[in-house]
Amino acid sequence: MKTSHDIGVRTASAWYRQPVLWLGAFIFAASLAGCAWLIVVSVRYADTPLTTSSHAVFGVPVASHSAPPPSTAPPSRKP
Repeated sequence: MKTSHDIGVRTASAWYRQPVLWLGAFIFAASLAGCAWLIVVSVRYADTPLTTSSHAVFGVPVASHSAPPPSTAPPSRKP
């Protein structure tokens, strides 16, 4: 494996000379700043409960149905 001792070749291929890495770092920093901004903005507003006509979460009733509970005795075996 050949290695180059020329300082010009090594500095041209350094990580900070790669524009794709700078773009990735900028996008990462912007996404973190956006997350922090959304958290700061959301703290200003109260989370009020929604008024609904029925007691359901995503269309599923909150209370159990009116069927009788199952018996606690084991089922009888048929001979």
